[in-house]
Amino acid sequence: MKILVPIDFSENSKKALEFAVSLAKRKNGSITILHVIEAIYDFAAQAAIVIEGMHKDAESYLDELVTHYKKEDVQVQGMIKDGTVSIMTSKTAEEINADLIVIGTQGLTGIKRTLLGSTSIDVIKASECPVLLIPADAKVKNIEKMTLALEFSDHEEPFLERVIKISKSWELKIDFLHIEIRHNFKEELTVLGLEAYVQNKYPELDSKLETLKSENLIDGLDKYLGRNKNVILVMCHNQKNIWDQILSKSKTIQMAYHTHVPLLIMN
Repeated sequence: MKILVPIDFSENSKKALEFAVSLAKRKNGSITILHVIEAIYDFAAQAAIVIEGMHKDAESYLDELVTHYKKEDVQVQGMIKDGTVSIMTSKTAEEINADLIVIGTQGLTGIKRTLLGSTSIDVIKASECPVLLIPADAKVKNIEKMTLALEFSDHEEPFLERVIKISKSWELKIDFLHIEIRHNFKEELTVLGLEAYVQNKYPELDSKLETLKSENLIDGLDKYLGRNKNVILVMCHNQKNIWDQILSKSKTIQMAYHTHVPLLIMN
């Protein structure tokens, strides 16, 4: 597995790197550490001097990180590029044929602030490979499983296979979650159908589908993650209902969210 880690040398970005390294070690994966220099100045001469200094500092920091992880028998390389973080991250991911982008996010108190800062959202939108967000307060030492949140839409079928494949690669248990906003007979049949589908197609999986009744999606996710702390939550980028609610300006989103939970976005 080829993992790309954009880093700004903050403690949280280093934390994301540590987690990426732990994933790479499981399957002899490789790590590319990317630092993007974003600098805009009015005077070209001043810009050249400042950017040169930024490059030297970045090279020094990257060399330290690469040397450190090579001592731990991890395949790692460093890259420095100029431009916009989201654009250069997506371009680099394509250039190196990355399987995953792992990026730290600065968490505050709400899901909108915690997981969906402007840089993170731009990376998700620009990238074609999965993006794993590591919030500032993420507890990543004892991850036990992955949980895929489902809407029961046709587009989710290929994601289902990919997420199961990733869970096996990372040697993590996988469960499925559906937040039931309105109960009806059709939805009940769909739940039973998914359980049968997974058991038939993936008999080797020790997984379960949990359905939680909730007045809204965010409260349902909050309730689930309150009981399941050592988990990576997985969502599909084109899950319209989920993303519409997360990105809306509803006061619901301002509630405290479980910032310790990493979020894997499947593109």
